Amino acid sequence: MVVRGLAGPAIDDMTMDWLLLLCVVVAVLASAEDLWRRRVSNWITLGAFVSGLAVHAVLGGWAGVWDSLLGGIFGFLAFLIFYLLRGMGGGDVKLMAGLGAIVGSERIGLAIVLVAMLGGLMAVAYLAGRKLWETVRSGAQQPGGEPARKAMIPYAPAIGLGMLLTFVK
Repeated sequence: MVVRGLAGPAIDDMTMDWLLLLCVVVAVLASAEDLWRRRVSNWITLGAFVSGLAVHAVLGGWAGVWDSLLGGIFGFLAFLIFYLLRGMGGGDVKLMAGLGAIVGSERIGLAIVLVAMLGGLMAVAYLAGRKLWETVRSGAQQPGGEPARKAMIPYAPAIGLGMLLTFVK
């Protein structure tokens, strides 16, 4: 099967396998770090972006680079507003750009919709679970509450899963 991106070359099954593998590696690394440290490092997001550009360049030439850049730009811009409204961390926005560069312009629209849906469901579940935990603990929190970073919802798992779901046929 051959698929054509918005601005890029035709993408065959073998190319999709490489893009999927790269997407899995980045999604796992980013999710693990976000769950553990509540942040996504620049080395992961920049590595994803550069790797996406490189794979698309090797497999599709300049048209592949353009396709990858469009995917990264659209991924970044789609979630920039949430960062500006303080609803999402900068690492999450950069992760969307990095994974967008991997999936390219062909899949980024679907990825944005899936990530938004999964992230919303995850946020509701996280907040409900947190409320339940606070109820069970009966307000036995330390004075001053928890640090702001610990209170943030880890969004990288939703981003990674949403991007990976774009590869399902």
